[in-house]
Amino acid sequence: MATRGDTQPLAQSIARNRRWNGIFAHRPCIHDIPSMFRAPLSYSRARRFSPDPAFKPVSSPVSPKGAMMIRTTHPDVALNLALAVITASDAPALLLDQNFTIIAASTSFCRAFALDRRQAVGRTPMELGDGEWDVPQLRTLLGVTFHGDAEIECYEMDLDGPGAPRRLVLRAKMLDYGDLAQPRLLLTISDVTEARISEKLKDDLLREKAILLQELQHRVANSLQIIASVLMQSARRVQSEETRSHLRDAHNRVMSIATVQQQLAASRLGEVQLRAYFTQLCQSLGASMIRDPNLVSLKVSADDSMVNADISVSLGLIVTELVINALKHAFPGERGGTILVDYHALGEAWKLTVRDDGVGTPRKLAAAKPGLGTSIVEALARQLHATVETVGANPGTRVSIVHDAPVGAG
Repeated sequence: MATRGDTQPLAQSIARNRRWNGIFAHRPCIHDIPSMFRAPLSYSRARRFSPDPAFKPVSSPVSPKGAMMIRTTHPDVALNLALAVITASDAPALLLDQNFTIIAASTSFCRAFALDRRQAVGRTPMELGDGEWDVPQLRTLLGVTFHGDAEIECYEMDLDGPGAPRRLVLRAKMLDYGDLAQPRLLLTISDVTEARISEKLKDDLLREKAILLQELQHRVANSLQIIASVLMQSARRVQSEETRSHLRDAHNRVMSIATVQQQLAASRLGEVQLRAYFTQLCQSLGASMIRDPNLVSLKVSADDSMVNADISVSLGLIVTELVINALKHAFPGERGGTILVDYHALGEAWKLTVRDDGVGTPRKLAAAKPGLGTSIVEALARQLHATVETVGANPGTRVSIVHDAPVGAG
């Protein structure tokens, strides 16, 4: 039984215990920290627990009461997380150390190349499989990447394994994670075998298509030449001058189509350069229809415009019709002169003009019903969303095909 004199030391002891309990009531207990973040504790001579100095504390969010929670993360946790990320990667990937030894291999890599992860880890990539990975290109890629001599984003190599050869794209990159003593290299592999086969098949189809198109163009050209020859022979045999004139007109139009087809067949590009196109076209027309080049000349003035093949066909037929018309009517008898084909564009607007310095259009001919050539030109102009303007040039005649820019363009 305690005496009256012992009550004061006992009261002091109780108060001291209450103060300590109040302090620890607001501090987290070591058992409240998840085990994966808990630092191993060492027991010192002073009988106090202290964290292992090998671990660095990581601050956690502030607790509702305002106290800072302190957690410590073991280095193996971060390593295990990195290995788990590599293993779960959808892309075939390998994590290598400074000796090119595989630290981790993704499941997709093992599945794509039929390898066991347990046999891959601890070996170099060159030791995988039956030796098919032991190629100089792979050694060179890893070496230059590790030493920082070059950055190789995409390197293709062939892998000759037990099955069919495979085409691979390799990407090697050094990982910068703050530890220079233990460098790590990430190697990703993409199998592009099917993509390369598809590309080759596409190229073969395009090559075959080009050959067939060339053969078709050759047959069309021959057919047009045959038709033109038959028309010319028929024109020479008939007695009626009117019939002979119609046959010659048909011959000239067939020859114009043959000329356009020939010029387009010679162009292998998706777009046609109009200056060269019109120049070659007029040279062909002049060679077949101008008897004396010293009397009548055919010139071209054009800018550097490029148009697609469909538009160039329509423009070529328009030029052919207008040039043929000028050669027939502008220079009767032995009269000489010049025919000028002019084309210039400004943005989406353009203007094609065929002008001659001949006798001009007689009034009675201008008032007459439009002929076949005029109808063809007007139909082609409508296809190009253009208008036809015919005026006297004093001397001669000027026919313009005008295409205005759409409202709001530019």
